[in-house]
Amino acid sequence: MGQGRRSSRLTEVVSAGVGGIADRVRGRLVELKTPGQVDAMRAAGLVVASALAAVTDAARPGATTADLDGIADAAIRDAGAVPSFLGYQGFPASICASVNEQVVHGIPSAEQVLADGDLVSIDCGAILEGWHGDAAVTLLVGTPRTEDEALSAACRSAMEAGIAQLVPGGRLGDVGHAVEEEARRRGAADGREYGIVADYGGHGIGTSMHMEPFVPNLGRAGTGMRLRTGMVLAIEPMLTGGTDETEELADGWTVVTADGSRAAHWEHSVAVTDDGPRVLTAPAS
Repeated sequence: MGQGRRSSRLTEVVSAGVGGIADRVRGRLVELKTPGQVDAMRAAGLVVASALAAVTDAARPGATTADLDGIADAAIRDAGAVPSFLGYQGFPASICASVNEQVVHGIPSAEQVLADGDLVSIDCGAILEGWHGDAAVTLLVGTPRTEDEALSAACRSAMEAGIAQLVPGGRLGDVGHAVEEEARRRGAADGREYGIVADYGGHGIGTSMHMEPFVPNLGRAGTGMRLRTGMVLAIEPMLTGGTDETEELADGWTVVTADGSRAAHWEHSVAVTDDGPRVLTAPAS
């Protein structure tokens, strides 16, 4: 679930919780995990991956976003976990389902029926034995539009570029810079200029869903907090086919593009390890 840069709605206080060590990095408390705790987060991440796979299989014309929410909720609970989104700051569902011009935090509804050609981003979180997993995918419903395929692919590639920067000794600015540069590179290759949403981004994750630090999707290389072994960050770019400006709807959650252009959202929870980035929410190989 994307964290707002300026909103306090999606911010939690860091907690040592079930064993995470809170350490002060550049004046901010950041939870560092032991290798065993990273393994526990991988277990939570696998629950999220399984739930997203089930939703992906069901996302077809005629399905409602409430149907997808029920499928994800069942998959999470069947695995012995609980949905982290449901009830979080009052959020009423187990997934965020953001359709077409909706960027993030879309509320599933029985009235929202998916149609051929829709673009839907599914954001999902689960808690297993006190540890959180959080990931998002963008799905093309039925017969996809070529420009939507390109937008989603660019967003996923930007996420992967950011993930590659999660190495000990790197800087937080390296992550945002890599996301930004890859998004602009893909836009140039596609003959478009993608909007990079700046008001929402990634976040630390562990014994809480949203923790320090905020992870922007734009940045300057070589600046910002130094990355350390044991950090776990959710990397989640949001790209649009037009403006980077967004608006929040009257429901207090759903974020849409200001110009009605379509949006894509990809996310993984990733650990910084001595062996390089470890993607905790990737499907089991």
